Amino acid sequence: MDEHAADPGAITRPGPDTPEPIVGRDAELARLFRAVDAVSADPVVVLVGDVGTGKSVLLDSAVRRAGARGARVLHADGSESESNLAFSALHQLLRPIRAEVDGLPERQRAALHDAFGTGPAAVAPDLMVIGVAVLSLLSALGDEGPVLVVLDDAHWFDRASLDALAFVARRLQGEPVTMLIGARAGEHLPGFGRQLPTLTLGPLDDAASRGLLDRRPAVPTGRTRARILDQAGGNPLALTELARAAAAPGATAEVPSAGPLPLTEHLEQLFAARLGALPTATRRALLLLAAMDTVDSAITVPAGLPHAEDGAWPPAERAGLVRRTGRDVRFRHPLVRSALYHAAPFEARREAHLSLAETLRDAPDRRAWHLAAAAPRPDAAVSAELVRTADRARRRGGHAAAAKALQRAAELAPRRADSARLLVEAAGAAVFTGDLAWVEELAAAVRARTDDASLLASATVHVGRLAVLTVRHTVVFSRLIHAAERSAVSRPGTALDLLAGAAVVRFYSGEDAQRHRVQDVLRRLPRHASHTWLRTWVRAVSDPRTDRAELVSLLPRLAAEAEHRPDRLTAFAVMAWLLDETPQAVRAYDAAFDRELPGPLPEGLEGAAAWAYVEHGRWEQARTACARTTAVGSAAGLDHAVACAAAADATVLAFQGDAAAARARAEDALALIDPLESRSVSVYARRALGAAAAAEGAYERAYDQLRMVFTADGAPVHYHASYPALAELAAAAVRAGRRAEAAALVERSARALAENASPRLRALLGRARGLLADPEEAEPHFRAALADPSLAHWPFEHAQTLLDLAEWLRRRRRIAEARAPLTDALEIFLRLGAHPWIERARAEARAAGLDVADSPPDALTALSPQQRQIIGLAARGLTNREIGERLFLSPRTVGSHLYRSFPKLGITARSQLRDLIEGPLAAARHQD
Repeated sequence: MDEHAADPGAITRPGPDTPEPIVGRDAELARLFRAVDAVSADPVVVLVGDVGTGKSVLLDSAVRRAGARGARVLHADGSESESNLAFSALHQLLRPIRAEVDGLPERQRAALHDAFGTGPAAVAPDLMVIGVAVLSLLSALGDEGPVLVVLDDAHWFDRASLDALAFVARRLQGEPVTMLIGARAGEHLPGFGRQLPTLTLGPLDDAASRGLLDRRPAVPTGRTRARILDQAGGNPLALTELARAAAAPGATAEVPSAGPLPLTEHLEQLFAARLGALPTATRRALLLLAAMDTVDSAITVPAGLPHAEDGAWPPAERAGLVRRTGRDVRFRHPLVRSALYHAAPFEARREAHLSLAETLRDAPDRRAWHLAAAAPRPDAAVSAELVRTADRARRRGGHAAAAKALQRAAELAPRRADSARLLVEAAGAAVFTGDLAWVEELAAAVRARTDDASLLASATVHVGRLAVLTVRHTVVFSRLIHAAERSAVSRPGTALDLLAGAAVVRFYSGEDAQRHRVQDVLRRLPRHASHTWLRTWVRAVSDPRTDRAELVSLLPRLAAEAEHRPDRLTAFAVMAWLLDETPQAVRAYDAAFDRELPGPLPEGLEGAAAWAYVEHGRWEQARTACARTTAVGSAAGLDHAVACAAAADATVLAFQGDAAAARARAEDALALIDPLESRSVSVYARRALGAAAAAEGAYERAYDQLRMVFTADGAPVHYHASYPALAELAAAAVRAGRRAEAAALVERSARALAENASPRLRALLGRARGLLADPEEAEPHFRAALADPSLAHWPFEHAQTLLDLAEWLRRRRRIAEARAPLTDALEIFLRLGAHPWIERARAEARAAGLDVADSPPDALTALSPQQRQIIGLAARGLTNREIGERLFLSPRTVGSHLYRSFPKLGITARSQLRDLIEGPLAAARHQD
């Protein structure tokens, strides 16, 4: 980011020497003071209100309160012009503590430097790493005393800063940090969900309105007072400014009528009317300040500008337009800036922007926007400057800033063809903001400028890439498939791009008719060596069961290609996971994440990664992937992506034995989707609910949930997500007395899968048949399910089958034979933290004569799932900071969880954790 970005110059916010009186806001002020004094349970409070309701005045009072308590205050003001500069608001917030940034771990420090444009930025910085870095900084400041973060006019923050700060806001519980946010009513703050405590500033009541007027130096009376009260409608700024206008020298006895103008526009008129009485130098100075619209005290009065002399400001100050603190000059209210800027003729505004652009030659991004504001007509050179700005923003991960720059560059491009091309690029950048409406707006602008089929198809691809992560699957599929059909003959490469998106929609929706449409278009496309990757993707995603053997045979070639094309690692991982080649998928995801891929939306949404890690027994990584997807998807409003993460997270929670939390997460997932539009999420959520019920021993309820992942006649609701539920369905059926119904369903599935069943599915079918078979015929099915050593790559499923076999053997009084599978199953369950299955295996182990201690599993069960994650990582030797980076928590929060967990575990030192976790495994292994 340009070094000219906003710098308050001090940690506490500069303001007038004498604060404005606050009238009629006692309850709101008391609520803010409770937050500042840390007597409230809410570390974040959002203050919203219309223009002029007093948000900034209340926040200033909170700052003074915090300062009196010795709190460290960090402040950032939103700026309309800087909303186009990636991470500008975050840079403003952190610049007073830039020395502390250098004390962060290398990865976090590098991410912040890349975001601010002071690092190499070889790849876009990871938003999650930036969020953890900011959280760590605030937590470290909290070691020295309370911290107050004030974000005023947050509706004007750049999107990259909002995303990072929203990430932090959701993780402040337990930190000595309070965050106060001011925003205009009706403005959407991405990532700051409605669940945050919100104070809404409405109009003042009649008594407070009269009281505020009574505090004016010249108290209005009579009809003037009545008109002011009527026109202001309880708005504090309007009351103040209308009274000021009525008391101005030469004013009529009556306050001017507002007429039909909205209050905001009327206030702007009042501010603009004061210009006429000001000296020429002051008017020029005010216009330059309005054109700059910056809160950077270092350049508010830059050397060499016409208004550099301090003498220009006193008249503006007396007119109530600005306030000064030393050399810092600010408008008294954002409406003043808007009024003065728009009151000036275009040529005067243009001259101001050109003057600023000349001064800001060392700040190329800000300079480009001033040149754009000064351009009266299309200008190729300015358009090119904005394209370069967009490139710099993209390298820093500022995709919203890049899209805005490209959109403005398109408006200034003299040739329609160039304009359309830039709009397509803007749409591609806007995809990563998650703002589907914006992407669709840009695509519509492309259609208005060109009939170039290639550009139109590219715009459709960009809309589709984002739309597939919403819940509008039927509509999105129709658009993509129609565009692919139109492109099939003349532009097969474009058609494949469109089919790639359509295949993803087909997976999410699970609608079988969509598979036929995809296959029909795919057959019409010529086979090209350069198209192998995309063709394989389309086939694997839309129909991984048919021709599975052929698709698996292509994986080595695709893996080798992905090694040289890191951007394809996650796509390869998705294909491998869908083909039940989970070990390959996990290796690819590990490699992608080691290289800080996959990046932001939509590739950064890691639903498939979460499921691959769940299946592979790496539940910590699975929950981490879910957390990332939830954070990014929530900020972008992508409900389907959030639902995918919730379903995967619910499954892990159920396996770990937290049935209540699992049900809550699964219900969250179901509430976000239409089950007919998103069959995949619906099936995953039902499987999670079934696992939660089974963990509690409620097998009839478990069977009812799992039966819902198949239709009434036994067909899978989803062609990929339903089949892995067969073994769990059989286990619930046996205990719920539904054996015959389940057996028929299992055999139908076996016939449907036939030779296309993966080794994993064959093992699950074997376990299901063993559970449902007559007791004397079960053993061959269990043995078949355990025959392939590679099935250990699905450890939870493998351990369940081992336990089933051991239980069957013990009931046949083959106790010696039962001990080995029992010990192996218990070891796996303990390693995974699968607490209900640990207890079941332990009970079976005792019945088989094995002596297994009770205390460690029982103690671990008392911890929350997050505490168990932290304990597991600490037992492996990770530091609090390293654990925080993995789980997106501050080191302080990690330490707090450990502090609360140790007494529950009956230990006093970190060094005891390894023995606590691993002791039962060694004991069980040495008894047989």
